[in-house]
Amino acid sequence: MTDEEMINCRAPERQLERAIAVMHRLRAPGGCPWDAEQTHESLIPNLIEEAYECIDAIRAADWPHLREELGDVLLQVLFHAELAAENPHAGFTLADVACDLSDKMVRRHPHVFGTSDVSTSEGVLTQWDAIKRKEQSIEDKPYLKNCGKGLPALLRAFKLTKKVAKVGFDWPDHEGVVDKIREETSEVEETLSLPDSDPHVEEELGDLLFTTVNLCRRRGIDPEVALDAANRKFEKRFNLLEKLIKAQGLTLEEASTEQMEAAWQQAKSSAN
Repeated sequence: MTDEEMINCRAPERQLERAIAVMHRLRAPGGCPWDAEQTHESLIPNLIEEAYECIDAIRAADWPHLREELGDVLLQVLFHAELAAENPHAGFTLADVACDLSDKMVRRHPHVFGTSDVSTSEGVLTQWDAIKRKEQSIEDKPYLKNCGKGLPALLRAFKLTKKVAKVGFDWPDHEGVVDKIREETSEVEETLSLPDSDPHVEEELGDLLFTTVNLCRRRGIDPEVALDAANRKFEKRFNLLEKLIKAQGLTLEEASTEQMEAAWQQAKSSAN
């Protein structure tokens, strides 16, 4: 089958090949000028944006949208693999990426493909981490080496605390974390008299956030998901507050603190 025939192919079992052919055509001479200009570095914002748009579709349980967004995420993989195939210093293709992934999944699931008798999710994660450290020859390196490297701070805090908890570095119960949050809150209060530029202000607020992430982890809650839900709730309530203020013939800038608070309480009651 020629490239042109593959691009027009509708057979379900050939669609991944078709996507590869389309991507190759876009980058080839006479293809798309924008696609031809892209590099691994220029595509970084797209990769991040598409991942978050996919997450948004999942949280909204919008399945048609999720189908589309998964395609956009796959496009990023196809694009980077095509760029790598063109680069003699990289020299790998999408087939190499898929091969490495399959090999890794088999290696790191010996309870499925081998003789390991691990039978719990917790055991699987511990086993995965041990195999990964051995593969990367970092058994004698710091335990947290490269843990969550490149992640946003909130997600990295979650990953760091999950990892150390695997080796027993954790509070014995939820109450211990809550006590630590109270302690950190008190230390934040002690900084209120300091100027905003004092490094202790940022440090203590960071400690409070980090400890709160620990409580999320212990309760089985992803802090990113929890914060996103809080953002959505706040946005919904503030939008209602704005409507209530405008119904009084006022703009947000004209409303007093007392009027804002009254509208906020009303918005909270209405939202609930």
